[in-house]
Amino acid sequence: MQEATTHFATEDGQKYLTQLCKHFAHKIDVEQAGDRAELRFSCGTGYLKAAADGLGIRASSPDDANLADTKSVIESHLLRFAFKEEPGPLAWQPAG
Repeated sequence: MQEATTHFATEDGQKYLTQLCKHFAHKIDVEQAGDRAELRFSCGTGYLKAAADGLGIRASSPDDANLADTKSVIESHLLRFAFKEEPGPLAWQPAG
């Protein structure tokens, strides 16, 4: 299993977590419980954790190609929703 993590610095972590969950729930299985969420894509799983200083994201997939897809879909949607914050690309790090 391949994993990567990143942190999106914002004061609106909970807002973006909720927005991502509502958006993706129309297409994939989503579980949200308070400040945590799990997004189950065909290419992998995204784990979100909202905090006062931002949104923590962990992506997990069976291989590098699927991990790249999982990271890309989460990142592209988050950056689209957070456009007012003028975000740059997320800095992903291998987990572990």
